[in-house]
Amino acid sequence: MSGVRRLFRSRTTDRVRDRDRGRDRGQVAVEYLGFLPVLLLVALAGIQLGLAAYAAQQAGTGARAAARAATHDTAEIGPEAAGKSAMSGWIAERSDVSTPGGAADEVTATVTVTIPSVVPFWDFGDVRRSAVLPMPESESEEDE
Repeated sequence: MSGVRRLFRSRTTDRVRDRDRGRDRGQVAVEYLGFLPVLLLVALAGIQLGLAAYAAQQAGTGARAAARAATHDTAEIGPEAAGKSAMSGWIAERSDVSTPGGAADEVTATVTVTIPSVVPFWDFGDVRRSAVLPMPESESEEDE
């Protein structure tokens, strides 16, 4: 008789386990929905970090181009236009290029870019890069 009891118990236990598996599937879905906002927040933070790095890289490229254009007397476009044309269009729209007067033997160009934001109503500030290039020696200085 003990063999019959074991068989009956195992069938009953299997039915209970099958019922619990169906409930577990719903529980996993609820747990996933609870974790989804955290996962999205981490993804947005990664994208924002990439945008900040890209803005800094583009600001450096624009500063070097503006300084290079300012050192050449025969430049076809001005330093501000050269700096903005060296950057991506959507970053150039958010940038400010300046080449203030400084020492006579060098040119400093500074580009300030507003970091784009993927999170609405959250400002991540600006990134600023500068480039300093020496002025080329003029022909009159070489003759002396």
